[in-house]
Amino acid sequence: MTTTTDDTLAVVLPDAGEEARRRMRRRSSIRSVFKHTGLIALSIVMIYPLIWLVVSSFKPNNEIFTDLGIFTTDLTADNYVHGWTAQQLPFTVFLGNSTILVVGAIIGNLVSCSLAAYAFARLRFWGRNAYFAIMLGTIMLPFHVVLVPQFVIFRELGWLETFLPLIVPKLLATDAFFIFLMVQFIRGIPKEIFEAARIDGAGHARIFGQITLPLMVPALATTTIFTFIWTWGDFFGPLIYLRTRENFPVSVALKGFIDAQSSSNYGAMFAMSVVSLIPLFLAFLIGQKYLVKGIATTGIK
Repeated sequence: MTTTTDDTLAVVLPDAGEEARRRMRRRSSIRSVFKHTGLIALSIVMIYPLIWLVVSSFKPNNEIFTDLGIFTTDLTADNYVHGWTAQQLPFTVFLGNSTILVVGAIIGNLVSCSLAAYAFARLRFWGRNAYFAIMLGTIMLPFHVVLVPQFVIFRELGWLETFLPLIVPKLLATDAFFIFLMVQFIRGIPKEIFEAARIDGAGHARIFGQITLPLMVPALATTTIFTFIWTWGDFFGPLIYLRTRENFPVSVALKGFIDAQSSSNYGAMFAMSVVSLIPLFLAFLIGQKYLVKGIATTGIK
């Protein structure tokens, strides 16, 4: 009897355990299906405006707002042809102006912010903690608070109608966010590396140029990507300091397609908006892994 009971349990228990595992797998599969379905639906909702923008850029101007759907057969590339030369200047001029601003801002932030971050992270000087706290406090300072004083200063310097007000401040480490990001990254580098370099007779210039910068590639890449995105899409700054059409970047030039006094060319504006978004997508796709690594290794959650 004992042998029979044991054999029965040996047969029943494995079957019961296997059935429980199958139920758990089914429940997990059902949860996974619902989760991915919800994520796909949410993604479609989020990218729908972008899809509508791209589709509308190929629609005739009189059908853009009469048919708000994304499925249409009446597509044309005339908006891209007309939009490229619709503002007395080819759109290449505006793309070139934006490129100049972006390159200047990137170089300025990489040079000035990395130097300031190294000073805060590795140098010991009087009032370092206080200065660092003040620097962090500027992150919470709205841009509109310093707008008028900056405008007066740049006007007295004769920098209006030039790119200098938009580039020179970047050379003075005015973006506290990037300084903080780099400081956190440098503090994560083992101190023994710097101490060994000092023992070998290396000064701060050599330590910064030959040791710190090569190890800061993820943080520098993150700074480059963010600076590119923010500068390329900046509208308010160029609108304040630039008045002539020849100096307009892409963000301000797109406003020229909207005319409150006459008809607006929305088709051309949408077409050139798509063109202006291409560099942003390329920058994000190329630097995505550096962006994630740079943020993950600086302690920013």
